[in-house]
Amino acid sequence: MAGRPWWAANEVLAFAVELAALVFLCWWGFSTGDGPAVHLLLGIGMPAVAIVLWGTFAAPRARIRLPLAGVLVVKAVVLGGGAFGLYQVGHPVAAVVMAVVVVANTALAETFRRGPAPRE
Repeated sequence: MAGRPWWAANEVLAFAVELAALVFLCWWGFSTGDGPAVHLLLGIGMPAVAIVLWGTFAAPRARIRLPLAGVLVVKAVVLGGGAFGLYQVGHPVAAVVMAVVVVANTALAETFRRGPAPRE
């Protein structure tokens, strides 16, 4: 049975994965497209769109509460987008590692969040 330390460690990992996805989207945005205007637009725009999607639909205190399937779709778009961005900047192995961590972390997080409260 998962105790509080495992739950807390997975929540910290979830936050780190979310931040990493934003960094990778930003990195991809600044390195793709032609010209500085496109770099700036994508480098700032992609993480901004991800933040709005996350805050509106996937955050623990999201403004709009979706059913689990909807939350998972938003998480797949944002976190998967981060892994895709990492792949696009030339790090395919790291992108696969990121994707595996995202899937495992999200599965554990949703299981912990929707299951009985963790024991101390």
